[in-house]
Amino acid sequence: MVRTIRIGAGAGFSGDRIEPAVEVAERGGVQYLVFECLAERTIALAQQAKMKDPALGYDLLLADRMRAVLGTCHSKGIKIITNMGAANPVAAAEKTAAVACALELRGLKVAAVTGDDVLDTVRKGGYLLDDTGETVASLGNRLVSANAYLGAGPIVEALAAGADVVITGRAADPSMFLAPLIHEFSWSMEDWTRLGRGTVVGHLLECAGQITGGYFADPGFKDVPDIARLGFPIAEVAEDGTAVITKVPGTGGVVSAATCTEQLLYEVHDPARYLQPDVVADFSGVSVSEAGPDRVRIQGGDGTKRTGTLKVSVGYVDSYVGEGQISYAGPGAVARGRLALEIVAERLRLTGVQARELRFELIGVDSILGRKLSADAPEPREVRVRVVGRTDSLSEATRIANEVESLYLNGPASGGGVTKSARDIVGIRSTLLPENLVKTAVQIVES
Repeated sequence: MVRTIRIGAGAGFSGDRIEPAVEVAERGGVQYLVFECLAERTIALAQQAKMKDPALGYDLLLADRMRAVLGTCHSKGIKIITNMGAANPVAAAEKTAAVACALELRGLKVAAVTGDDVLDTVRKGGYLLDDTGETVASLGNRLVSANAYLGAGPIVEALAAGADVVITGRAADPSMFLAPLIHEFSWSMEDWTRLGRGTVVGHLLECAGQITGGYFADPGFKDVPDIARLGFPIAEVAEDGTAVITKVPGTGGVVSAATCTEQLLYEVHDPARYLQPDVVADFSGVSVSEAGPDRVRIQGGDGTKRTGTLKVSVGYVDSYVGEGQISYAGPGAVARGRLALEIVAERLRLTGVQARELRFELIGVDSILGRKLSADAPEPREVRVRVVGRTDSLSEATRIANEVESLYLNGPASGGGVTKSARDIVGIRSTLLPENLVKTAVQIVES
């Protein structure tokens, strides 16, 4: 009988639902549950939080997720892998151990994987930003973070050390799913074909509900049943890297050749050369076929030697944004909305607000497609005015938001529901770093 490992997705982004992960843990028959919760901007914001309080910087839902699944996972022997450590994996591991203690789960081993924070290295080394050709150091005191995308290696190391929960900072999304396959099947870190196939599996699972019909759904064209109870995906993976994608029976959503094909192509520029820290994966030979209701077989896939460099996500304070919104409804709503935009534009000119960029739009009319493509659309009965500007200071951003609020009593008629905000904006750029300059470590915390 062919041995398979069942890996479940517990989350596809930081704010994802928790109950589908509980379903996977309780009824999915999995050996591993992976929470993918980190995006490029998310980790930069986490670094900002850590600078304000060294005890923070991990995912805000970490404790809630762990409280929801730790008991079940401990009793069933399910290992958890997650990047919810964000900017502070050690603090996240300590928090997880504290949750385990509160649940009276003794002897639980929680591993923190560190080493992805390479801010000092890229600041000093003259490394170039991909999009501008300038050095990372040129960002000066606006620089917030620099985190390398780690591969599966340190996660495998943590699993070999007996970790029940492995918490990383920035790691490549597919690597978190690849690591348990390397560990369980004793794959070589230079078996490019199997590493490539494992990366296919990781890429399919990494966005959780996106592959079970969530992002796929389009009423009347691509209908998805019971989508409010969307189940998260599970991969049954064989030793040769072939897999079946499925979900917990009875949960909402659908797993089909179409959902899997859409996810396979998601965020992939060149399917034949998908650059990852573990392998250059080749998706071009992957076959997708339905093997039964909510069961899709994934075969093929390959890989070649990794590049020897790691992508580094660089976060920096780019600018400030001021935004205001107000609604108009009833007869003449669009005309009053247009007048409101004209008033704010003139007010910003008269008061000398300094902005790098300004947008004036009516949500529901032209905010996405623009005036030209929206010109022949029927006039709605309600609109929402939005004015947003990018500035070099928080005070200028605040002035933009305040001008929208002033429409309450200064016309046009019957505006309501004002919201306003002013905030700094963390921008993201990237650079490359030789992988031998990134030194990872695994720290075990026991409950």
